[in-house]
Parts: sequence; structure tokens; C-alpha cells
Amino acid sequence: MNKGKIIQIIGPVVDVEFPENTKLPAIYNALKIKGPKGDVILEVVKHLDQTKVKTISLQSTDGLQRGAEVEDLERQIEVPVGQEVLGHLANPSTGSVSAK
Repeated sequence: MNKGKIIQIIGPVVDVEFPENTKLPAIYNALKIKGPKGDVILEVVKHLDQTKVKTISLQSTDGLQRGAEVEDLERQIEVPVGQEVLGHLANPSTGSVSAK
């Protein structure tokens, strides 16, 4: 898997740099960081140049630091669908599902 590092954090916006000569993650790809309170998932929203991407965090960025390792999951964010979730509201920040 492709690995990069955090270069800037401004609220939920996280910029990530990947080594030269590696493929940048595609737009909408999920990236994962091992944060102090568990895994933090980012979604790529823009290619800044040949080595950097701008992402939006789906969890709090509190405790993340520049230089932390980021892993490209090489797929988009996935949400379960089916009878189990019909009529329910999902809160991705807590991972909880509640009845409507």
C-alpha cells in the first residue's frame, strides 16, 4: 500500500505528501491514520501537485501531528446498504446507527 505523511492540518482539512515516483491516491480515495484515539479516515478531495493531496477528515483531527504516517486504502469510503439500515440514520463520526 502507498504511504505518505501529514504536512498540514487546519481543522478538518489535512494535507498529505507522498514520496516522488509513487502514484497519488485517486480523488475520493480513503486514507487512514492511526490517531491517538483510534483510526482516522480521510477522503482525498484535491490533488495539489505531483506529490501532495488535500483531504477532509471524517473524524476529529485532535491529536494528529505533522509527520504522522498516512496509508492509502486504495478504495473509496464504503457505507453498508441493505435491509439492516433502511429507515435508520447513520452518524459516521461515532459509527452509530439509530432508528428514524
